Amino acid sequence: MPRITFVTTDGTRKNVDVPEGETLMRAAIDNQVDAILGECGGACCCATCHVYLDAGSMARLPPVSDMESQLLAFTAAERRPGSRLACQLVADRQFDGLVVDLPPTQL
Repeated sequence: MPRITFVTTDGTRKNVDVPEGETLMRAAIDNQVDAILGECGGACCCATCHVYLDAGSMARLPPVSDMESQLLAFTAAERRPGSRLACQLVADRQFDGLVVDLPPTQL
């Protein structure tokens, strides 16, 4: 089971074991990672599960889809090169050790 570390803007780290096939958004909500809202429930239509990944992590994950890219244009926090929507990241073995930085706001 991949272990993901969510890091808040104040540096607080929360390690979460994420079952393979589960989205990072669902795992964050189920584990009380407050900075992830997921208002649309994972339907890729609200951008309230915006997260930041480093370049090395981005290289090992599936690319951003056109729909995800369009939604990332409307995030409340600054869009960065490592911006992703946690609802579009489905955990598998490659996610083990992933560090996910959380933006200062989702709204």
